[in-house]
Amino acid sequence: MPLLMLFLAPMRKPRKATAEYLEKAAIHYLARHAASTAGLRRLLARKVARSASEHGTDPLEGAKAIEALLAKFTRQGFLDDRAFAALKTTALHRRGMAGRRIRQTLAAKGVDAETADEALAGLALEHADPEEAAAFALARRRKLGPFRPAPDRAARRDKDMAALARAGFSWDIVRKVIEADPPG
Repeated sequence: MPLLMLFLAPMRKPRKATAEYLEKAAIHYLARHAASTAGLRRLLARKVARSASEHGTDPLEGAKAIEALLAKFTRQGFLDDRAFAALKTTALHRRGMAGRRIRQTLAAKGVDAETADEALAGLALEHADPEEAAAFALARRRKLGPFRPAPDRAARRDKDMAALARAGFSWDIVRKVIEADPPG
């Protein structure tokens, strides 16, 4: 099929949001992605809303089915906000994200503040200073400070410091990372 035809093809109609369809859709989604309870609730609510507008199904009936499904998945262990927060926190920290930004990301995913704090506290078990470790990870990934080639390091110092500061790290950590010796 030519590429232009793909853009001109009519969109498929949404399926009728029955309890069985919602369960299959949730299982399919959870098989591919880690999700928080709130994130899965939002996904299924969009399906119910599309079904209501297209097929005239009852949104309240869909909402009840969603809540029953979420309770069932939580009991069975398919949904666990603590495990999701720990997994997401570890992944974001490894990429070099500051604690404040991790907390914001978890909040956007629907994780409550207490669970996010527990996940961030778990990082302290692995690292003496999680913020410093994340700053070094970001500097390594973006080749900032000590990870920059020696001739460019002094000339780019201010820009490297600004990049780390914009990422949410404190001034003390930024200085410590930028002034560190190159890995050797």
